[in-house]
Amino acid sequence: MDRRERIEARLRAVFAPLALEVLDDSARHRGHAGAASGGGHYRVVLISERFRGLARVERHRMVYEALAGELRQEIHALELSARCPDEPAGQLEGVGE
Repeated sequence: MDRRERIEARLRAVFAPLALEVLDDSARHRGHAGAASGGGHYRVVLISERFRGLARVERHRMVYEALAGELRQEIHALELSARCPDEPAGQLEGVGE
């Protein structure tokens, strides 16, 4: 199982998402100083009932807690869209670096 698959599996286990997309954008960031440590760049779209009634910062905190082990060593940057099923799609909220 590669890094992207591990991230996806962890998010599925914690959030039981209705939709989940994990994209590895690491290749676009080759040569980036922060990527030198080997941490990847990822984009995540996560739609889950678990986010209902929560502010964006609370949703992001939940995702960071779920990925705590990976964030320390395997994820350098994370673009995140975390929303409820009835919320419209918006732009990704950039996080990381």
